Amino acid sequence: MQTYRAPVREMRFVLEAFGYEQISSLEAFSAYDMETVVALLEQTGSFAVSTLLPTNKPGDQVGLKWDAETGAVTTPPGFREAYGALRDNGYIGITGPEAYGGGNGPETLGIVMGEISSSCNKSLAMCPGLTRGLIEALEHHGSDEQKQTYLPNLISGSWSGTMCLTEPQCGTDLGLVSTKATPEGDHYRLTGTKIWITFGEHDLTENIVHLVLARLPDAPEGIKGISTFLVPKFTNGAKRNPVKCIGLEHKMGIHGSPTCVIEMDEAEGYLIGEPHKGMKVMFTMMNAARLHVGVEAISGAEIAYQTAVAFAKERRQSRSLDPAKRDRSASADNILVHPDVRRMLLNQKATNEGMRALALWTAMQIDLSRQASDEKVQQEADDLAALLTPIVKAYCTERGTANISEAMQVCGGSGFTQDWNIEQYYRDTRITMIYEGTNHIQALDLVGRKLPMHGGRLMQVFGARVTDMIRSAKEDPRMAEFVEPLKAASKTLTTVTMELAAKGMADAEEAGAAATNYLSLFGLTTLAYVWAVMAKKALDEDSAFARTKLKTARYFFQNVLPESESLVSLIRAGKANMMAFDAEELDVA
Repeated sequence: MQTYRAPVREMRFVLEAFGYEQISSLEAFSAYDMETVVALLEQTGSFAVSTLLPTNKPGDQVGLKWDAETGAVTTPPGFREAYGALRDNGYIGITGPEAYGGGNGPETLGIVMGEISSSCNKSLAMCPGLTRGLIEALEHHGSDEQKQTYLPNLISGSWSGTMCLTEPQCGTDLGLVSTKATPEGDHYRLTGTKIWITFGEHDLTENIVHLVLARLPDAPEGIKGISTFLVPKFTNGAKRNPVKCIGLEHKMGIHGSPTCVIEMDEAEGYLIGEPHKGMKVMFTMMNAARLHVGVEAISGAEIAYQTAVAFAKERRQSRSLDPAKRDRSASADNILVHPDVRRMLLNQKATNEGMRALALWTAMQIDLSRQASDEKVQQEADDLAALLTPIVKAYCTERGTANISEAMQVCGGSGFTQDWNIEQYYRDTRITMIYEGTNHIQALDLVGRKLPMHGGRLMQVFGARVTDMIRSAKEDPRMAEFVEPLKAASKTLTTVTMELAAKGMADAEEAGAAATNYLSLFGLTTLAYVWAVMAKKALDEDSAFARTKLKTARYFFQNVLPESESLVSLIRAGKANMMAFDAEELDVA
């Protein structure tokens, strides 16, 4: 059973709470006022349910076909038609630059539309998602000729893009990349093997354009010697480039998404940006991807939650612990009478809604950082986007995956079967904690780069937003129940941050040992902030929706935020116990 309804009312509320008018008032996005955005979301929701959702299960159960002789990959039944509809309706290029045929929409719009599409078919939605990342990389780093050649086709969806980073000997450590690029006239010849390449080969588009990390003959060692190249499947004149899929990975989930081993044998490629400056290009694409990966996890958690609620409303089992709530007309009560079922559902609801708000707030900062006319607004938005991106990627994927597991638990044995699809949502979402930079790498990025960046300015900008919220709520006694725990959480985060900075400066392993739990603590604190913002808006509305929102806010502050206390203890425990073991002691005795 697949059940899904796009949470458009919820999305609108979040956009209003965080001041979407700041975005729509920008000249670049003036065509996307709130009513236009809501209409697009409703249209996307209808399209996703009618066109994408029916292809989700075949994508998982039928999967892909690979021809070992030709390297061709055939996508699951219905994928080509669904992708064609995505392309023809203009969804793929809606945030692309207008000069090359795009809709020039804000990143914020792309995020909410992407959540809806990913909920209905994550595997298929990954293809246009990667293409958008390549579009962004070309916008920022491509030559005029490259933009003219590639952007119109990528934005229209007739071509798709990939990101070719990983090799058998290097994953997280990209300094170990060994793919070679040899100059030849106005282009280069690339030779090497890339692995785990999402949509590296398929039958959805006329051409596939690979963004490839490689080394020039004079490249210095490590990441300072990496350059970035465009390697199309078909070069000018539709000539087949010697870039081939030599195998597909057999994965736990995302069975409809081809994860390819790509071999290049003197393939023709074109340098993007400057020689040996490829990491800059890669991070442009990667940072966009990391935000979208966080949203992928939210999308999986959302459809799993909706499925669990639908199941719980139908399922009868055992009697209520409160005799007054027992249904005398039936032999068992609906499981929603049981407190633990409520606990599991409300854990999901409170964190799913908080994570969506966090992701949208982050996307809005990206839009402001690119288009705001005020330099201070632009700089603060850029700082917030840089700080929050690893949190969205890591915290939301960790929590989103856990929420899907909890949705499965609500459904009991039925949740473990294919009948309710939650087991697929779990398998499809689990990868989000790994790809586009593992979650521990995000934690190290937060602790090692983002916190000390610009003398701690990023953290100061976030702290100022929290302080502003607390001050603005002083005159409204109704906000006390939300602001007081936010204030305490913020104070705790500041204290722990200073403690960790001091320990990390003395011993880098201390920072490494605490980083993952620290990111989780930061994630909970950011959710406390966004929930305070949403509570403030809900208090000013008189509707059933707003009253439910306030109940959910109370649940978060009283039943979820206290998790931070255990995280603080884990952070302070340090490295001593985990580093005390010899490697041999990890073996089974």
